[in-house]
Amino acid sequence: MAACDAVIQEIEAIRSQIPGEIFHLYPAQVPGTRFPRRFWGLQHLLWLRLAERSVTLHHVFNPDCYLFHVLKFLRRPIIYTAVTGVRGENPAMAQALARKVQMLAVPMQTDLEQLRRWRITNAMVIPAGIDVTDFESLPLPPGTPPTLLIGSAPWTEEQFRTKGVDVLLEVAKRLPNLHLIFLWRGVLEAEMYRRVAASGVRDRIEVINTQVDVNRVLARVHASIALASNDTLIKAQPQSLLESLAAGKPVLLNELIPMAEKVKRDHCGVVIETVTPEAVMQAVNHLFANYDDYHNGALIAGQSIFNRRQMVAAYVELYQGVKPLLRQA
Repeated sequence: MAACDAVIQEIEAIRSQIPGEIFHLYPAQVPGTRFPRRFWGLQHLLWLRLAERSVTLHHVFNPDCYLFHVLKFLRRPIIYTAVTGVRGENPAMAQALARKVQMLAVPMQTDLEQLRRWRITNAMVIPAGIDVTDFESLPLPPGTPPTLLIGSAPWTEEQFRTKGVDVLLEVAKRLPNLHLIFLWRGVLEAEMYRRVAASGVRDRIEVINTQVDVNRVLARVHASIALASNDTLIKAQPQSLLESLAAGKPVLLNELIPMAEKVKRDHCGVVIETVTPEAVMQAVNHLFANYDDYHNGALIAGQSIFNRRQMVAAYVELYQGVKPLLRQA
Protein backbone atom coordinates (compact mmCIF):
# COMPACT_ATOMS: atom_id res chain seq x y z
CA MET A 1 0.00 0.00 0.00
CA ALA A 2 2.42 2.63 -1.25
CA ALA A 3 -0.20 5.35 -0.83
CA CYS A 4 0.15 4.93 2.94
CA ASP A 5 3.80 5.95 2.81
CA ALA A 6 4.48 9.51 3.95
CA VAL A 7 7.09 10.30 1.29
CA ILE A 8 4.85 9.02 -1.51
CA GLN A 9 2.06 11.23 -0.17
CA GLU A 10 4.36 14.25 -0.27
CA ILE A 11 5.47 13.45 -3.81
CA GLU A 12 1.88 13.07 -4.97
CA ALA A 13 1.01 16.40 -3.34
CA ILE A 14 3.80 18.04 -5.36
CA ARG A 15 2.67 16.27 -8.54
CA SER A 16 -0.81 17.70 -8.05
CA GLN A 17 0.77 21.09 -8.80
CA ILE A 18 3.78 20.18 -10.95
CA PRO A 19 3.44 17.26 -13.40
CA GLY A 20 6.11 14.59 -13.44
CA GLU A 21 6.86 10.88 -13.59
CA ILE A 22 8.03 8.69 -10.70
CA PHE A 23 11.01 6.35 -11.09
CA HIS A 24 12.04 4.16 -8.16
CA LEU A 25 15.81 4.02 -7.80
CA TYR A 26 15.40 0.98 -5.55
CA PRO A 27 15.89 -1.98 -7.93
CA ALA A 28 13.61 -4.61 -6.35
CA GLN A 29 9.86 -5.04 -6.03
CA VAL A 30 10.10 -5.91 -2.32
CA PRO A 31 12.48 -4.70 0.42
CA GLY A 32 15.69 -6.59 1.09
CA THR A 33 17.78 -6.42 -2.10
CA ARG A 34 21.50 -7.19 -1.94
CA PHE A 35 22.17 -5.21 -5.11
CA PRO A 36 24.91 -2.65 -4.28
CA ARG A 37 23.34 0.64 -3.21
CA ARG A 38 25.63 2.81 -5.32
CA PHE A 39 24.17 1.25 -8.49
CA TRP A 40 20.51 1.72 -7.59
CA GLY A 41 18.70 3.58 -10.36
CA LEU A 42 20.96 2.50 -13.20
CA GLN A 43 18.14 0.22 -14.36
CA HIS A 44 16.28 3.40 -15.37
CA LEU A 45 19.19 5.30 -16.90
CA LEU A 46 17.98 5.02 -20.51
CA TRP A 47 14.47 6.17 -19.57
CA LEU A 48 15.80 8.97 -17.41
CA ARG A 49 17.98 10.28 -20.23
CA LEU A 50 15.03 10.09 -22.63
CA ALA A 51 12.90 11.95 -20.10
CA GLU A 52 15.44 14.76 -20.06
CA ARG A 53 14.14 15.83 -23.47
CA SER A 54 10.92 17.04 -21.88
CA VAL A 55 11.52 17.65 -18.15
CA THR A 56 13.00 20.67 -16.37
CA LEU A 57 14.67 18.86 -13.49
CA HIS A 58 15.01 15.70 -11.43
CA HIS A 59 13.91 15.56 -7.79
CA VAL A 60 15.36 12.74 -5.70
CA PHE A 61 13.83 11.72 -2.35
CA ASN A 62 16.06 9.51 -0.21
CA PRO A 63 16.49 8.97 3.54
CA ASP A 64 20.04 10.32 3.71
CA CYS A 65 22.62 12.13 1.59
CA TYR A 66 23.95 9.59 -0.88
CA LEU A 67 25.51 10.11 -4.31
CA PHE A 68 23.96 7.33 -6.36
CA HIS A 69 26.04 6.53 -9.43
CA VAL A 70 23.09 7.18 -11.75
CA LEU A 71 23.03 10.85 -10.73
CA LYS A 72 26.43 11.36 -12.35
CA PHE A 73 24.89 10.62 -15.77
CA LEU A 74 21.99 13.06 -15.51
CA ARG A 75 22.24 16.39 -17.33
CA ARG A 76 19.19 18.20 -16.01
CA PRO A 77 19.45 20.00 -12.66
CA ILE A 78 18.85 17.84 -9.58
CA ILE A 79 16.95 18.74 -6.41
CA TYR A 80 17.67 16.29 -3.60
CA THR A 81 15.60 15.83 -0.44
CA ALA A 82 17.21 13.98 2.49
CA VAL A 83 14.02 13.04 4.33
CA THR A 84 15.69 11.81 7.55
CA GLY A 85 18.15 14.69 7.70
CA VAL A 86 21.92 14.50 8.14
CA ARG A 87 22.37 13.14 11.65
CA GLY A 88 24.91 10.37 11.16
CA GLU A 89 26.06 11.57 7.79
CA ASN A 90 29.42 11.01 6.15
CA PRO A 91 30.67 14.59 5.49
CA ALA A 92 32.60 13.55 2.38
CA MET A 93 29.53 11.89 0.87
CA ALA A 94 27.33 14.90 1.68
CA GLN A 95 29.90 17.24 0.10
CA ALA A 96 30.17 15.07 -3.03
CA LEU A 97 26.39 15.02 -3.35
CA ALA A 98 26.15 18.78 -2.86
CA ARG A 99 28.62 19.33 -5.71
CA LYS A 100 26.36 17.34 -8.05
CA VAL A 101 22.93 18.72 -7.11
CA GLN A 102 21.55 22.22 -7.50
CA MET A 103 19.85 22.24 -4.10
CA LEU A 104 19.85 19.92 -1.10
CA ALA A 105 16.62 20.11 0.94
CA VAL A 106 16.65 19.00 4.57
CA PRO A 107 13.78 18.79 7.06
CA MET A 108 15.15 20.72 10.04
CA GLN A 109 17.22 23.77 10.91
CA THR A 110 19.72 21.60 12.79
CA ASP A 111 20.38 19.70 9.54
CA LEU A 112 21.10 22.93 7.73
CA GLU A 113 23.47 24.06 10.47
CA GLN A 114 25.36 20.78 10.18
CA LEU A 115 25.68 21.20 6.42
CA ARG A 116 26.97 24.74 6.93
CA ARG A 117 29.66 23.37 9.25
CA TRP A 118 30.67 21.10 6.39
CA ARG A 119 30.85 24.17 4.10
CA ILE A 120 27.83 23.11 2.06
CA THR A 121 25.95 26.24 1.04
CA ASN A 122 23.46 24.99 -1.59
CA ALA A 123 21.03 23.72 1.02
CA MET A 124 17.74 24.83 2.48
CA VAL A 125 15.14 23.73 5.02
CA ILE A 126 11.78 22.43 3.82
CA PRO A 127 10.00 20.66 6.69
CA ALA A 128 7.73 17.68 6.17
CA GLY A 129 4.12 18.73 5.73
CA ILE A 130 0.78 17.10 6.40
CA ASP A 131 -2.72 18.08 5.38
CA VAL A 132 -3.74 19.60 8.71
CA THR A 133 -7.34 20.05 7.52
CA ASP A 134 -7.74 16.26 7.77
CA PHE A 135 -7.28 16.34 11.53
CA GLU A 136 -9.18 17.64 14.52
CA SER A 137 -9.13 16.96 18.23
CA LEU A 138 -11.91 14.49 19.02
CA PRO A 139 -12.79 13.31 22.53
CA LEU A 140 -11.98 9.75 23.50
CA PRO A 141 -14.96 7.42 23.93
CA PRO A 142 -15.84 6.96 27.62
CA GLY A 143 -13.93 4.13 29.28
CA THR A 144 -11.19 3.91 26.61
CA PRO A 145 -8.28 1.92 28.08
CA PRO A 146 -4.71 3.34 27.74
CA THR A 147 -4.10 3.03 23.99
CA LEU A 148 -1.14 3.90 21.77
CA LEU A 149 -1.03 4.18 17.96
CA ILE A 150 2.00 2.99 16.01
CA GLY A 151 2.06 4.28 12.44
CA SER A 152 5.53 3.44 11.11
CA ALA A 153 5.29 -0.19 10.03
CA PRO A 154 8.33 -2.33 9.10
CA TRP A 155 9.33 -2.93 5.50
CA THR A 156 11.68 -5.82 6.41
CA GLU A 157 11.79 -8.47 9.13
CA GLU A 158 14.81 -6.75 10.68
CA GLN A 159 12.69 -3.66 11.22
CA PHE A 160 10.46 -5.50 13.69
CA ARG A 161 13.45 -4.98 15.97
CA THR A 162 14.85 -1.69 14.71
CA LYS A 163 11.45 0.06 14.62
CA GLY A 164 10.59 -1.15 18.10
CA VAL A 165 7.70 -3.46 17.22
CA ASP A 166 9.13 -6.32 19.27
CA VAL A 167 9.81 -3.97 22.19
CA LEU A 168 6.24 -2.67 22.11
CA LEU A 169 4.79 -6.18 22.13
CA GLU A 170 6.94 -6.93 25.17
CA VAL A 171 5.76 -3.73 26.85
CA ALA A 172 2.14 -4.74 26.22
CA LYS A 173 2.86 -8.05 27.98
CA ARG A 174 4.25 -6.21 31.01
CA LEU A 175 1.56 -3.51 31.20
CA PRO A 176 -1.72 -5.47 31.39
CA ASN A 177 -3.96 -2.45 30.70
CA LEU A 178 -2.10 -1.17 27.65
CA HIS A 179 -3.67 -1.50 24.18
CA LEU A 180 -1.77 -1.03 20.91
CA ILE A 181 -3.06 -0.19 17.43
CA PHE A 182 -0.64 -0.76 14.54
CA LEU A 183 -1.23 0.82 11.12
CA TRP A 184 0.20 -1.61 8.57
CA ARG A 185 1.20 -1.21 4.89
CA GLY A 186 0.40 -4.56 3.32
CA VAL A 187 3.95 -5.88 3.85
CA LEU A 188 4.84 -8.72 6.28
CA GLU A 189 1.27 -8.92 7.55
CA ALA A 190 1.49 -12.68 8.23
CA GLU A 191 4.71 -12.23 10.22
CA MET A 192 3.10 -9.50 12.30
CA TYR A 193 0.10 -11.68 13.13
CA ARG A 194 2.47 -14.51 14.06
CA ARG A 195 4.31 -12.24 16.51
CA VAL A 196 1.08 -10.89 17.95
CA ALA A 197 -0.17 -14.44 18.54
CA ALA A 198 3.14 -15.42 20.15
CA SER A 199 3.00 -12.42 22.46
CA GLY A 200 -0.02 -13.78 24.31
CA VAL A 201 -1.77 -10.39 24.28
CA ARG A 202 -3.71 -10.69 21.04
CA ASP A 203 -6.85 -9.33 22.70
CA ARG A 204 -5.10 -5.97 23.30
CA ILE A 205 -3.39 -5.63 19.91
CA GLU A 206 -5.11 -4.37 16.76
CA VAL A 207 -3.47 -4.43 13.34
CA ILE A 208 -5.14 -2.27 10.69
CA ASN A 209 -3.94 -3.36 7.26
CA THR A 210 -6.17 -1.20 5.08
CA GLN A 211 -6.23 2.48 4.18
CA VAL A 212 -8.22 4.28 6.84
CA ASP A 213 -9.21 7.75 8.01
CA VAL A 214 -6.27 8.25 10.39
CA ASN A 215 -8.09 11.02 12.24
CA ARG A 216 -10.82 8.55 13.19
CA VAL A 217 -8.23 6.09 14.45
CA LEU A 218 -6.51 8.84 16.44
CA ALA A 219 -9.86 9.55 18.10
CA ARG A 220 -9.57 6.08 19.69
CA VAL A 221 -6.06 6.49 21.15
CA HIS A 222 -4.40 8.56 23.85
CA ALA A 223 -1.07 9.05 22.08
CA SER A 224 1.16 7.92 19.21
CA ILE A 225 4.60 6.37 19.39
CA ALA A 226 7.50 6.02 16.93
CA LEU A 227 10.78 4.27 17.66
CA ALA A 228 13.96 3.83 15.64
CA SER A 229 17.35 2.36 16.44
CA ASN A 230 18.85 3.56 13.14
CA ASP A 231 19.02 7.19 12.09
CA THR A 232 17.84 6.56 8.51
CA LEU A 233 14.83 4.40 9.39
CA ILE A 234 12.30 7.13 10.05
CA LYS A 235 11.74 10.65 8.79
CA ALA A 236 13.17 13.43 10.92
CA GLN A 237 9.57 14.47 11.60
CA PRO A 238 7.57 11.23 11.36
CA GLN A 239 4.22 11.83 9.69
CA SER A 240 2.41 9.65 12.22
CA LEU A 241 3.62 11.92 15.04
CA LEU A 242 2.76 15.14 13.18
CA GLU A 243 -0.73 13.77 12.55
CA SER A 244 -1.04 12.87 16.22
CA LEU A 245 -0.18 16.42 17.30
CA ALA A 246 -2.55 17.84 14.69
CA ALA A 247 -5.28 15.78 16.38
CA GLY A 248 -4.20 17.02 19.82
CA LYS A 249 -2.69 13.71 20.91
CA PRO A 250 0.72 13.58 22.66
CA VAL A 251 3.60 11.58 21.22
CA LEU A 252 6.36 9.28 22.42
CA LEU A 253 9.62 8.86 20.52
CA ASN A 254 13.25 8.12 21.18
CA GLU A 255 16.09 10.64 21.15
CA LEU A 256 17.53 9.39 17.85
CA ILE A 257 14.56 10.92 15.99
CA PRO A 258 15.27 14.66 15.48
CA MET A 259 11.68 15.65 16.23
CA ALA A 260 12.52 14.81 19.86
CA GLU A 261 13.88 18.34 20.33
CA LYS A 262 10.53 19.86 19.38
CA VAL A 263 8.68 17.46 21.66
CA LYS A 264 10.88 18.43 24.60
CA ARG A 265 10.57 22.14 23.85
CA ASP A 266 6.80 22.11 23.39
CA HIS A 267 6.10 19.65 26.21
CA CYS A 268 3.82 17.69 23.90
CA GLY A 269 5.06 14.21 24.66
CA VAL A 270 7.77 12.05 26.19
CA VAL A 271 11.24 11.39 24.80
CA ILE A 272 12.72 7.94 25.41
CA GLU A 273 16.47 7.59 25.92
CA THR A 274 16.90 3.99 24.74
CA VAL A 275 14.63 1.59 22.86
CA THR A 276 14.31 -1.07 25.55
CA PRO A 277 11.17 -2.49 27.22
CA GLU A 278 12.17 -0.90 30.52
CA ALA A 279 12.71 2.58 29.02
CA VAL A 280 9.50 2.46 26.98
CA MET A 281 7.50 1.24 29.99
CA GLN A 282 8.85 4.11 32.07
CA ALA A 283 7.94 6.61 29.35
CA VAL A 284 4.43 5.20 28.94
CA ASN A 285 3.79 5.27 32.68
CA HIS A 286 5.09 8.84 32.91
CA LEU A 287 2.90 9.95 29.99
CA PHE A 288 -0.29 8.60 31.53
CA ALA A 289 0.60 9.87 35.01
CA ASN A 290 0.86 13.38 33.55
CA TYR A 291 -1.53 12.99 30.64
CA ASP A 292 -3.48 16.24 30.99
CA ASP A 293 -0.29 18.33 30.83
CA TYR A 294 1.01 16.53 27.74
CA HIS A 295 -2.42 16.61 26.10
CA ASN A 296 -2.55 20.40 26.53
CA GLY A 297 0.96 20.68 25.10
CA ALA A 298 -0.08 18.61 22.09
CA LEU A 299 -3.12 20.80 21.44
CA ILE A 300 -0.87 23.87 21.32
CA ALA A 301 1.95 22.21 19.32
CA GLY A 302 -0.52 20.91 16.76
CA GLN A 303 -1.47 24.45 15.78
CA SER A 304 2.04 25.25 14.50
CA ILE A 305 2.66 22.19 12.32
CA PHE A 306 4.06 22.92 8.85
CA ASN A 307 1.22 22.03 6.52
CA ARG A 308 1.46 20.27 3.19
CA ARG A 309 0.34 23.31 1.20
CA GLN A 310 3.29 25.24 2.62
CA MET A 311 5.62 22.36 1.75
CA VAL A 312 4.35 22.15 -1.84
CA ALA A 313 4.59 25.93 -2.23
CA ALA A 314 8.19 25.85 -1.02
CA TYR A 315 9.12 23.21 -3.60
CA VAL A 316 7.26 24.97 -6.40
CA GLU A 317 9.19 28.16 -5.60
CA LEU A 318 12.42 26.16 -5.60
CA TYR A 319 11.58 24.58 -8.96
CA GLN A 320 10.82 27.96 -10.47
CA GLY A 321 14.35 29.08 -9.63
CA VAL A 322 15.91 26.18 -11.54
CA LYS A 323 17.35 26.97 -14.95
CA PRO A 324 15.84 24.53 -17.47
CA LEU A 325 19.02 24.28 -19.59
CA LEU A 326 20.76 20.95 -19.98
CA ARG A 327 23.88 20.43 -17.89
CA GLN A 328 27.07 19.77 -19.71
CA ALA A 329 27.65 16.04 -20.14
